[in-house]
Amino acid sequence: MVQHNFKSIQSVPTAKDFIDIVLSKTQRGTPTVVHNGWAIQRIRQFYMRKVKFTQSSWHDKLTQILDDFPKVDDVHPFYSDLMNVLYDKDHYKLALGQINMCRNLIDRICHDYVRLLKYGDSLYRCKQLKRAALGRMCTLMKRQGPSLQYLEQVRQHMSRLPSIDPNTRTLLVCGYPNVGKSSFMNKVTRADVEVQPYAFTTKSLYVGHTDYKYLRWQVIDTPGILDRPLEERNTIEMQSITALAHLRAAVLYIVDISEQCGFTIAQQSTLFHSIKPLFSNKPVLIVANKTDVVRLDALSASDRALVDEMAAEAGRISSGGHAMMGTSDETTLVTMSTLTEDGISAVKQVACDRLLSSRVEVKLKGKRVGDVVNRIHVAMPKARDGVSRPPVIPPGVAAARARRDAGERRRTEKDLQEEQGGAGVYNGDLRKLYDLKNPDWKYDIMPEIMDGKNILDFVDPDIDARLEALEREEEALAAAAADAAASMDLGPDLEPEERATLEAIRGKKKKLVADHRRKKSAGNNQAPIPRAVDPERSRTRQRMQAELGAMGLDAAAAAKSAARSQSRRGRSLVRKRDRSAAADAEMGEAEAPPKRIHSSKSRSMSRGRALSMAAPEANKGLRDATQRNKAIKMADKAQWYAGMQAKKGEGDRHIPDLMPKHLFSGKRPKGSTDRR
Repeated sequence: MVQHNFKSIQSVPTAKDFIDIVLSKTQRGTPTVVHNGWAIQRIRQFYMRKVKFTQSSWHDKLTQILDDFPKVDDVHPFYSDLMNVLYDKDHYKLALGQINMCRNLIDRICHDYVRLLKYGDSLYRCKQLKRAALGRMCTLMKRQGPSLQYLEQVRQHMSRLPSIDPNTRTLLVCGYPNVGKSSFMNKVTRADVEVQPYAFTTKSLYVGHTDYKYLRWQVIDTPGILDRPLEERNTIEMQSITALAHLRAAVLYIVDISEQCGFTIAQQSTLFHSIKPLFSNKPVLIVANKTDVVRLDALSASDRALVDEMAAEAGRISSGGHAMMGTSDETTLVTMSTLTEDGISAVKQVACDRLLSSRVEVKLKGKRVGDVVNRIHVAMPKARDGVSRPPVIPPGVAAARARRDAGERRRTEKDLQEEQGGAGVYNGDLRKLYDLKNPDWKYDIMPEIMDGKNILDFVDPDIDARLEALEREEEALAAAAADAAASMDLGPDLEPEERATLEAIRGKKKKLVADHRRKKSAGNNQAPIPRAVDPERSRTRQRMQAELGAMGLDAAAAAKSAARSQSRRGRSLVRKRDRSAAADAEMGEAEAPPKRIHSSKSRSMSRGRALSMAAPEANKGLRDATQRNKAIKMADKAQWYAGMQAKKGEGDRHIPDLMPKHLFSGKRPKGSTDRR
C-alpha cells in the first residue's frame, strides 16, 4: 500500500499565474532575436525551439501536479474513504482528469505546429505559427482555471490533515458529543484538543501520541456521532465512521453515565448497537465517564442493565475478533473521571494490553507464523555427567538481600549531604573511593609537578614559621606608626601664624582626600561637570578678597586699576577717531575725491553700523566697521547674482534627487540616443 505524504504537495498556481510563469520561462530560456540574413531553415528551427520549449514547460509542471496529488485507488482505504467524505471522490478525479487531458492536448498541439513550422516559407509565416501555437496552449490553460483553483483548495486542506498511520498501534476514542473524548485524549497524550461544554466542539480527527511499555501508541480523537441513518450523517460524523471502519485499533466507547452531555444512557446504548458492525475484529472497551458526578453503583437498575449489556456485547465482539479469550465484564467495562483524573491510567493500561494481545493472536493465526517458526531453533542443554548442579546464590548477594529485607539501606552521598548542612555546605570526599594498594595512602599529600620537578622540593620547610614572624613584625610596625600619628601634636614651639598656616594646610589636604574619594566612589556614573560650574558655590567675592588679602594684595585697589586701564584704552580709541576726522576736514572739499552716493551702499553701510552698534559680539573676526560693511555688501551682491542666474540660494527649499537618472537608466549603444 502506498504511503503518501500530503504535506509535500507543491502549491497549484492559478491559470493566469501559470501562463505568466511558463511564458516568462520561455522568454528567458530561448533566444529572442532573429538576425538579418538567416536562412529559412534556421528561422524554422528558431521558432520550433520556442514551441517545443513551451510545451516541455507545460508538460513538466502539469506532470508534477498529477504526481503530487495522491490517486484515490492507490492510497490506504482509510484515506480513500476520508477523501471521498471531505472532497467528493468524483469531483477530485474529474479535476485531475481535466489536468491530464490538458497536458495531452498541449503535447498534440506542439506536435501539429512543429510539423507545420517545418514547411514555413517566410519569417512572417513562422512567427505567426509560433504565436498561434502558444496562444492555443494558453487558451487551454485558461479553461482549467476552476480545476486548478479546486486542486489548490484540496491541497491546502490535505496539508492540514493529521498524519495518521493506519497500521500502527492505535487507540480510537468514539461516542456521543460532549461525553469527554477530547478531555481523555488531552490527559493521556501531549495533544491540545479544544474542550468546550457544547456539542460538536471537535469537528475533525485529532491525533496524539503516548508511551506504554516502551512503545509509541497513537490515540485518535473522533468527532461525536449521533444515532441516525448513515445517509443522514454529515461530514463531521462521517469522519468518525471512516476511522472506525478502516483503522485496526482498540475502540474506547465512552459513555457519560451522568447524562450531562444531553443524551440519556438509553440513547448512548442505542448508538452503540447501531454502530456495532464497525467494531468487528477489534478489541472494544466500554468506558463509563464522569464518575465524579454519578458513580456506577448509584445508577438505576434499568441504566445499569443497559451498561452491563453494552459490556457483554463488547466482550462478545472482542472474542469473535480473535482477541483475548475468556474476557469478563471487568475487562470490558472500566470507569474513569477526566475531571479528577481518577481511573484514566487504568483505562489506558487495559486498552493497550488488550490491543497487544489481540495483535499477537492475529499474527499467530496467520500464514506467516509457520515460516517464522521453522527458522527458530531452541537450544536445549545436554547433561555432560551425572553431577547435580543446583543454582547457587553468592554469599554477598544473600547478605545484601537479608539487609534489604530487614529494612537496612546503604547510606548515599545525598544522606551525608543532608546530615552535614545540605547543598552548598557539604563538600563530598572523593578520596574515600580511591582504590590503592594500601588504603592508608588515600589522604597523602599529592606532589605538584611542574616542568618535570616537584614544587615541594624548592619550598623552604620553615616557610610557615617565617611567614608568621614577618606578619607579626608588620603588625608591630603598623601599631607603632599609628601610636606616633595619634601622639603627634602641633608642637609648642610653633607661633600662632605658623600654627594657623599648618591647620590650613591640613584642612586643604583633608578636602583634597575627600574630593578624591567622592570622585572615585562615583566612578563613571557621574556626569562630567563643566569647569565653570562650582557645585559648592564657594567662588565668592568675599573669598577672593580674603585669599588676596592673605597673599598681601588689596582686592579693591586691583579692581580699580583694572577699570581705570580699560577706560583709558577706550578714550585713546575715541581720541584716534577724532584725529582722523579732523585730518579729513583739513583736506577741504576741493582736494577730497568725488563721492558717489548709492542707495544700496548707504543702506548697507547704515545696516553695518546698526549691526555694529546693536550687536558688536556678532561681528567678531572683522577689523572695523568698514570691513564689516564691505562683507555685507559682498554677501548682498552674491545673493543677487545667484537669483539672476536662477541658481539655488540660501532661501531655496532643497529637495534632494533620490533616484538620479544616470544610476537608473540603461546603457546606450553606438548610434542611438534612446534609453532602454
